Amino acid sequence: MNDKKHKTAWIDTIPEDEATGATARAYQRSGDQRTGKVDHIMKIHSLHPKSLLDHLHLYKTLMHGEGTLSLAQREMIGVVVSAINRCDY
Repeated sequence: MNDKKHKTAWIDTIPEDEATGATARAYQRSGDQRTGKVDHIMKIHSLHPKSLLDHLHLYKTLMHGEGTLSLAQREMIGVVVSAINRCDY
């Protein structure tokens, strides 16, 4: 059994229903097209909407940009990297 204690980062975020101005616009652009919900990994940027949009651009480029890897292959790489890093997300 692993006795290491995991520290959880607590990052203040702005709830979707309280977002205004640039944050509300960034949420609108980054929300799921089907549900409108914003992933919590994106919400961590809510205090700095520009970084949220930059993160969104990076994600879209990595996952949907030109290249020889399929989306499934790109997602598999993400899963393996997360497993190696013991990332629960």
